Amino acid sequence: MRFVALAVLIFAVPALMMLLRQNPRYRRYLYFLIGFLPFVITAWNLDAALISWPAWQGQTKGLILTLLDSLALAVVLSSRRSPWTYPFVGITIAYLLSAALSIAFAANPQASFFYVWQLGTMLLVIMAVTTVCQDENGRRIIIAGLVCGITLQAGFAISQKLSGVVQASGTLGHQNLLGMVTHFVLYPSLAMLLATNKSRLPLIGVAAAMIVIALGASRATIGLAGVGVVLLIGLSMLRKPSARKTKAAIAGLLALAIATPVAWASLEHRFAVKSVEGSAEERVAFERAAKMILDDYPMGVGANQYVVVANTQGYSERAGVIWNYGSRAAKVHNAYLLVAAETGYLGLLFFMIFMFVPIFAALRFAWKNRSDPRGELALGIGVTMIIVSLHCLYEWVFVTSHVQYMVAINLGMLGGLMLQRKAAKRAAILERKKMNPDIKPNKIPAMARQKRAKATD
Repeated sequence: MRFVALAVLIFAVPALMMLLRQNPRYRRYLYFLIGFLPFVITAWNLDAALISWPAWQGQTKGLILTLLDSLALAVVLSSRRSPWTYPFVGITIAYLLSAALSIAFAANPQASFFYVWQLGTMLLVIMAVTTVCQDENGRRIIIAGLVCGITLQAGFAISQKLSGVVQASGTLGHQNLLGMVTHFVLYPSLAMLLATNKSRLPLIGVAAAMIVIALGASRATIGLAGVGVVLLIGLSMLRKPSARKTKAAIAGLLALAIATPVAWASLEHRFAVKSVEGSAEERVAFERAAKMILDDYPMGVGANQYVVVANTQGYSERAGVIWNYGSRAAKVHNAYLLVAAETGYLGLLFFMIFMFVPIFAALRFAWKNRSDPRGELALGIGVTMIIVSLHCLYEWVFVTSHVQYMVAINLGMLGGLMLQRKAAKRAAILERKKMNPDIKPNKIPAMARQKRAKATD
């Protein structure tokens, strides 16, 4: 059965390419799936493994191919664009290569290669989404998929809460994973809500994300969601204030105030049920173990190896991690320390570059294009990456495929905005060149600046 599923996913690539080229209506459905699939791939078994290690204690349990990978590959092959022309490809490849280098230091090289493969699929999705999002309609359809995905999770979260579940996890299996994924929908949706009132979709996205956050009862997610909403509203007003934005900001803050008591009640219910794993003392023990590993292995122990090394080489025991399955099978609740322990200082460096470069790119785009509504979406993506980078101080789940798919979608949307803006500038220069053939193209931007300066005077 596994090989049948693999054959279906492989042969789906040419079929999807044909659908993408033939009919715009089919393209809309496929673009929607790009945003929706990350929420349901695991729950609906839309993947297959060339190699499967279900008992492996790392974050990646095999050489896995998903329907989203097939769709992304079909989009990239259909575009026929050079990989090096996509934004963020360089930093993604650098992070991927640092993980690949760690294979040489791994006790189990094959398990480390599983994670490198996963990073490769993330790169593929970044390129596919960038291609789609050069078209305004493509970006809207992907966001519609994201909103429908988080709305589905909100429905499951409500059902689970009514069934007596303390921390709702939706279809993703764990509340912390669901909380991290929610960031990638909440802030872009809120940014679009601040930018326009022509669509109800962003409002649904914000409302569904708030429900998921409140019912998930994850301390870090709840606290950072409040910080992120306030930060995004503040930056948006600073970027370009308006009366409509003020109303939207008030509505957003009111929704946050309404969600706060629900979240607090979920937290009280959670703390009534004592848990050792995830307690402050246990988190400190995990961090001690990770730092001890990094001290002994500056180049890392190999991607996807932390739990095995921490247990077989005695680091968890010496660090004081409690002897039970939940604790000994858990990873350090800090993505930076996890990446450092597995891929060394070099891997940590490229991981941080991968995290922080998109933040600066998004904020730069937003501020350079204050009159462009697309700048609001870029701002939302920038705030998303800020909050996720902070959340990584408290959670390790960034290294899972679910989160990396969402990162890829957000970076792809930002990359599409950047290429769209670059194409518009190039078209404007060519238009000016046609109007005055004697002007050299490299002098046109300077002349435009002189005109703006005279208009200001």
